[in-house]
Amino acid sequence: MNPLPDRLVILGLLITLGLCFALIFWSVKLNPRPEPQLQWRDRPSAQPAGWQNDPKAPLL
Repeated sequence: MNPLPDRLVILGLLITLGLCFALIFWSVKLNPRPEPQLQWRDRPSAQPAGWQNDPKAPLL
């Protein structure tokens, strides 16, 4: 059995690496990272905008 030519081995390695990267990027694109849930400090306020600067606003 004769050994494979160097060009064929290098080409096979490059094709294998390309397929691995393609599969990784394809799987990431199909299953994106889920958006994190809102934390208690991130939730939108029920108060109207500017209430923090109102001197008549009650202190919590």
